[in-house]
Amino acid sequence: MSDQSSLQTLLDTLPQTGHVAWIGIRPARGEAMEALDSAAVTPGKGLEGDRFKGRETSKRQVTLIQKEHLYAIASCLQREAIAPGVFRRNIVVSGLNLLALKGKRFRVGSVVLEYTGLCHPCSKMETTLGPGGYNAMRGHGGITARVVKAGDIALGDKVQVL
Repeated sequence: MSDQSSLQTLLDTLPQTGHVAWIGIRPARGEAMEALDSAAVTPGKGLEGDRFKGRETSKRQVTLIQKEHLYAIASCLQREAIAPGVFRRNIVVSGLNLLALKGKRFRVGSVVLEYTGLCHPCSKMETTLGPGGYNAMRGHGGITARVVKAGDIALGDKVQVL
């Protein structure tokens, strides 16, 4: 077995199942995130009620961040915790390394998403989190995804690779 095929086997081995720990939408530009217990998700539109106004080919229809990274960001800022809505991501996932989803489709509740890239922090994080907020989020900003199949998501739903 070549080194390349061994690496591919490692990249393709993802038996862990995560779960949805938080769901949020941005009702309008500049407004605070609104936490939800569940949401309908549609291709080209993302989460119902979110301000995202893209198109079906948009790569940033849904944003996800790992719950475990929220603690890392808080720690870098010498805080115990930071509320999930501050990060302005749609879904907080626990128990699954989101970066391992690169190049893959995955199910969240009854929704099928496709990994499209990293969700880098914006300059707003410096204002929102305070000095050093932008740098605290670097490498921890989560991922972006495109909606492949519509459906519903709810708190506690499984998140797993297809």
